[in-house]
Amino acid sequence: MRKIKLWLSALLVFLAPSLALAKVQVVTTTEDLAALTREIGGELVDVSPIAKGYQDPHFVEAKPSYLLKLKKADLFIQVGLELEVGWAPALLISARNSRILPGNDGFLEASRGCDILQKTAGGVDRSQGDVHPLGNPHFWLDPENGRVIARNIEAKLSVLDAAHAKDYEDNLSRFEAKLSEKEKEWDDAASPLKGLRVVTYHNSWPNFVKRFGIEVVNFMEPKPGIPPSPGHVRTLMGQIKAQKVPLILIEPYFDAKLPEKIARETGATMLVFPPSVGAKPEIKTYFDLFDHNLKLLKDALADRG
Repeated sequence: MRKIKLWLSALLVFLAPSLALAKVQVVTTTEDLAALTREIGGELVDVSPIAKGYQDPHFVEAKPSYLLKLKKADLFIQVGLELEVGWAPALLISARNSRILPGNDGFLEASRGCDILQKTAGGVDRSQGDVHPLGNPHFWLDPENGRVIARNIEAKLSVLDAAHAKDYEDNLSRFEAKLSEKEKEWDDAASPLKGLRVVTYHNSWPNFVKRFGIEVVNFMEPKPGIPPSPGHVRTLMGQIKAQKVPLILIEPYFDAKLPEKIARETGATMLVFPPSVGAKPEIKTYFDLFDHNLKLLKDALADRG
């Protein structure tokens, strides 16, 4: 018996380092949420995003590899507000991991507590396009909402991995301090952009333009998710010319042929404008996303003279 106890003690000593190094397995629906989770979790988490930054997060093709990740996950984080309604619920059910189902400790909807714009009053039907009645789900494009999302992630990780709650709290403090510094920098960078009028392809930017004083005068899509008709294109081109709109912004997952044609014929400049971390190789962090986009706008206006 004594030999068995000694053997078990030795085994526990041998296993202790590997147990201590076990990471919280996190799956996020987007690279933006993954980037924020890495800021808070650091080396204590292993994060796998599903939708890449260059993909449309509304539409994701389910793959067996996603199910494997979800089955092993301790935490699943989604944007919410029905952004992933077409694919995330089916994946969660198919993964057969009760820990990460809505209502359980391993599920987090990132929108909680964020400033959500464009909530729809009354009924919504398909004739209105892909309208999100709970509000526009691209809310992470306001850095103040990034702060709220980070706090939500810290609170959830501290529950799931209470032994490292202080580490998550410290990481959040560092993130918030850096975010406050960057917000001052971004506000300075955006000051020449106040009042800038743009056309965007999809209604992805209400939080971003509100934060930085930009005005979206129209969309390439006549309604969210509805391809532009010839009549809408003619009206849009007339508006761009009449109002001298300088920039057309298009998300990287839309076909650029029509926006490029409209830009040529109206004298506007078309920019591929990324709404997510990972949309370009150089956009690796949440901070990179705002650095890149504000510089892109300023450079485009400078090139126009």
